Amino acid sequence: MAGKNDAMNGLKTLNIQRVSREGSLSLHVADQLEALIVNGGIAVGEKLPTENGLCDSFGVSRTVIREAITHLKSLGLVETRRGVGTTVLRNAIVEAMPANRISPTTVEDILHVLELRLNIEPAAAELAALRHDDDDRRILRDKHDAFVRARAASSQARVEDYEFHYAIAAATHNPFFKSFYEQLSQSVIPRAKLMSIEINTSATDRYLARVEEEHTYVLEAIFARDGESAREMMYQHLNRARNMYAKYQES
Repeated sequence: MAGKNDAMNGLKTLNIQRVSREGSLSLHVADQLEALIVNGGIAVGEKLPTENGLCDSFGVSRTVIREAITHLKSLGLVETRRGVGTTVLRNAIVEAMPANRISPTTVEDILHVLELRLNIEPAAAELAALRHDDDDRRILRDKHDAFVRARAASSQARVEDYEFHYAIAAATHNPFFKSFYEQLSQSVIPRAKLMSIEINTSATDRYLARVEEEHTYVLEAIFARDGESAREMMYQHLNRARNMYAKYQES
């Protein structure tokens, strides 16, 4: 309880800025929380305030806060447990990477595909949120659940990942979005391009846990028929992947 109160007081007394309506709200929130954690404003072992408390502090929705927390998890800074809340794990960034190394040619291919997807799939997610019917809801839920089961079985969940995104394209009820995904097939999933010797097996579960959570937020926005949020969460999902794979290129 003391840790939670300390964290709440820290948000009140430190230089927290209510975010503007320009750019990614979740990244604005995540950047401020990351700075607090890295600089010791919220210490290792302390809990972040509740979602409601963070919403009040930053002046944003619960969806934005969830996206920001997902980003912090991807950096290895926090963990969330049901009934416990979100706890600071460390004050240095440790990102789960899906591979130990990737050939330059493969990285270039992955980044090209992600660039294409970033310009198409956020729009597809928005349309799916606005147009999906009961059959689409059932299929989307089934595909998401299949991904969850595949991750639990310690697989790479490549097929399940593809089928989840394909279901979103189909839910637009625009045949050309569906055709786009059919033509790219499973190669649209970056992990499908990795050789087994490149895969970082020790980090796979943590990496896929992040993907699963991001899928969950996309799905929730679609089911809520919140087109704007669905677009934003799909963009964040794909942009996070692009930024991560770009690091292989830099190295």
